[in-house]
Amino acid sequence: MQTLKISNRDARTLWLDAHGLANAPPGVLDTDAMIRSLGFVQLDTIQIVSRAHHHILWSRNQKYREPVLDKVFARKRQLFEHFTHDASILPMAFLPMWQRQFRRMKERAARSSWYGGGLEAGLLETVKRRIADEGPLSTRDFDTQIDGPRAMWQRPPHKKALDYLWYAGELATSHRDGFTKYYDLAERVFAPDLLARRIPDREQVDWLCRGALDRLGFGTSGEIRKFWDATDPRDVAAWLERDGASLVPVEIEGADGGWTKAWACPDIEARLQTLPKPSGRLRILNPFDPAIRDRVRLKRLFGFDYTVEMFVPAAKRQWGYYVFPLLEGTRFVGRIEVKADRSVGKLSVLNHWREPGVALSRARADRLDAELLRFGRLAGADSVQWLCSKAPRAPE
Repeated sequence: MQTLKISNRDARTLWLDAHGLANAPPGVLDTDAMIRSLGFVQLDTIQIVSRAHHHILWSRNQKYREPVLDKVFARKRQLFEHFTHDASILPMAFLPMWQRQFRRMKERAARSSWYGGGLEAGLLETVKRRIADEGPLSTRDFDTQIDGPRAMWQRPPHKKALDYLWYAGELATSHRDGFTKYYDLAERVFAPDLLARRIPDREQVDWLCRGALDRLGFGTSGEIRKFWDATDPRDVAAWLERDGASLVPVEIEGADGGWTKAWACPDIEARLQTLPKPSGRLRILNPFDPAIRDRVRLKRLFGFDYTVEMFVPAAKRQWGYYVFPLLEGTRFVGRIEVKADRSVGKLSVLNHWREPGVALSRARADRLDAELLRFGRLAGADSVQWLCSKAPRAPE
């Protein structure tokens, strides 16, 4: 099959369209459909304005509000929580195709030095028995202690046991109180008919690879693998060998004019013919948004050099603790540091930077003001205060 070349302009639009960011947010809120379309949504504890999972969903539909996810997750049981590249929520319908990931994570956890000394005989059964008898429990309901000197990231035995059983799929997240996770027996959380289904391993791999490429639109074998992080390189290589004839070989033009070989979904030409005209809306994206999670790909495709600095010492940060990228149309035009104070209903702008070659226009400033007001409402803030100059700083 002849290789299809995709220009950088079209590649950006394809990418954003595949991630639900090319058009203006729709009017009807369907949280279930958003998560199914994305495949999963990463969870994160940090709440500067709103936690990552809420922000990611809000970016696709600004009618979304934080209580909606708990309703869909804990009450309707339409979602389950497990590990992709990080803790994430996934549609419950995907559960049969997640059995191999339970096995993979169980094996990985058993090999990890983090669990040394935390899985002594009887501990796992004791934890499961208590949950079976008492109902959903959190780490706060156990009191085992760390033996010996304390070290960074060291955890008490009960926390190791809970994590291990959760990774293995024997326990599941029942609900969260704030961000505290409550564990229950898997059979009391997961849909019984889906939990009972047994899908051959090869079929699970094929589903994962096809699902990844469909949601990416195009990607290298490594990007296909990293999408769910539930397969190994040899799994993806074997799938490409089996299904490669149905895929479209492509070359993707980067922001610097270079070309990258990749694979595209079978309907790529139809997608190219029906590309939407990108919305000119300015969006404040979350650092963990799936569209920008792979920083290498982000720079290659958009020319946007972005990293998170939460774990960088303050004196060594180039930007700030939690800095949000600014997307306008198909171009990243800057980054902004904001923080919400929910107690007084105020969103504060701490810093604002523009990207090289991006001019400050009145229209762009108005679009940013409008987006800040919308973003603030997600955190219950009804006003915005600027603690820095409204004229964005040029990159240093």
